[in-house]
Amino acid sequence: MLTSDNVTAWLVRWSHGDQAALEQLTPLVYGELHRLAAGYLRQERGNHTLQATALVHEAYLQIRKLDKVAWQNRAQFIGMAAQMMRRILVDHARKHGAQKRGGAEPRTSLADIHGSIAGPDLDIVALDQALDKFSRDYPRQAQVVELRFFGGLTTEETVEVLNSSAMNVSARTVERDWRFARAWLHQAIMLGDNGPPGLPA
Repeated sequence: MLTSDNVTAWLVRWSHGDQAALEQLTPLVYGELHRLAAGYLRQERGNHTLQATALVHEAYLQIRKLDKVAWQNRAQFIGMAAQMMRRILVDHARKHGAQKRGGAEPRTSLADIHGSIAGPDLDIVALDQALDKFSRDYPRQAQVVELRFFGGLTTEETVEVLNSSAMNVSARTVERDWRFARAWLHQAIMLGDNGPPGLPA
C-alpha cells in the first residue's frame, strides 16, 4: 500500500523511466492533486465553472507530459503541481472572462487558511500579472505565494519545497516572505502601484 513515506522512491524511479513506478504512483499523485485543487477552489466563487476533479485531471495530464524531470522528492512534486494549477486556473479565468460580454474577470481572494489581506476580492488574472512582475525582483517570495496560494501548502510544506531546491529557508523566513508578498501584491493590484520598494527590515 502506498504512503507518503515512499512517494519519493516512486518519483525517482519514474524519473529514471520506470513506467511501472508511474502506475504505482498514480493513486497517490491523484490524492495530492485533489487536495491542492479542493483547497484552492474553496476560496473561489461558488459558481466557478472549473471543478476540482477537472482541475486534477488537467494538471495530472500536464505533469505526465513533462520530459526529463529529475524528481527528487514529494515536496518537489507538490511545487510543480502548484505551478501547473496556477497556469490552468489563470488560463481558465481568461477564457471565462472573454466569453462574457462586458463581464468582469472571475475574482478571488488572496488568502490562505490563516487569514487574508484587506480589501475587496482580487481579479485572478490581475494577480497573475502582478505576481509575474513581483517575481522579477523577488523570485523566492513569488514562489512562496505560488505555493501558499495556488498550491494551498502550509508554512512547513512550503519550507520543504524551497529547501528541496537548496534555498535553506526557515519557517520564520517563509512567514515573513508571505506577509511581505501579500502587502506588495495588495498595493500593486488594488492601488495600481509597483508595490513597496523592498523587503522590510
